[in-house]
Amino acid sequence: MSYSLPTEIISAQNLTKRFGDFTAVDTISFTVRQGECFGLLGPNGAGKTSLARMAFGLSPRTEGHLTVFGQDISEHSREIKARLGVVAQEDNLDPELTVLENLLVYASYYRLPRSIARERAFEILDFMDLRSKANAVVDELSGGMKRRLTIGRALINRPELLILDEPTTGLDPYARHMVWQRLRQLKESGTTMLLTTHYLEEASHLCDRLIIINQGKILEQGVPEDLIDKHVGQYALELGVSPDMQNKLLHWSSEWLKSFQQIGDDLVLYSDNGPAMADNLNQRIAGEHLPVSYQRLRPTNLEDVFLKLTGETLHGVRGGFEKSYEDR
Repeated sequence: MSYSLPTEIISAQNLTKRFGDFTAVDTISFTVRQGECFGLLGPNGAGKTSLARMAFGLSPRTEGHLTVFGQDISEHSREIKARLGVVAQEDNLDPELTVLENLLVYASYYRLPRSIARERAFEILDFMDLRSKANAVVDELSGGMKRRLTIGRALINRPELLILDEPTTGLDPYARHMVWQRLRQLKESGTTMLLTTHYLEEASHLCDRLIIINQGKILEQGVPEDLIDKHVGQYALELGVSPDMQNKLLHWSSEWLKSFQQIGDDLVLYSDNGPAMADNLNQRIAGEHLPVSYQRLRPTNLEDVFLKLTGETLHGVRGGFEKSYEDR
């Protein structure tokens, strides 16, 4: 009889994690489907790492239900971990061993025969573009190489589910994009992934679906493009204009306006028809000689969604009062 994975690789229902009186994860529910990359997006301290640690059995849940591969993680931890790959946020490579030795030592934890372990290790070195560094001591590697090795090490048991906790934190843009490329290849090969990140571009590049988390609670969930369409539309028009003039701009743009954000002397207007809104405003601004210090029309992104939902950016910069134009 052929073996098939359940459609839902992870199922979390009302998952809660407390540390004393502090609630890190507050009644969160989500599912991760077979073959997708599911994201946990939020600022540092939002509860993402606590969720990830519960998912791979490192941290017990306080309340709620959690199954991985259809099994309760608290009752079948050993069987589940044998089918997982985990990339922790912190660097936990052995710095005194070579790149190849790190892979072989990790393979021994899964009791892989040495011949199979070496075969898989060299496959991983090729996949991660690290074969030329096989005999280099880990301490000699760049940050990007260390991160690729950490991800590669998590593949030694050919996991059905890969859990990645902030996999590109601290990397330069080039190294980050190299990691993204490898993760996309893994997803295309059918590997299911649970990814925590506070990088919006990373979530947009990799995630099929995601939940946006803040202070341990889910603010929204869905497909990234759908969330952008729902909350802010396709365009953001940023303007530098004094607060006493902003209501006039809001009135002028009402025909196209989906929502807006006021942040001191900055006004952000969201619309599905940004070019038409910008053209109309520019004509009116010029006609009344309204002082505008800068103007920028750009595509919207997940940062705009987070800003709309919380009034602050993912990096903790607080915005002004926000609401849909229809609520004015």
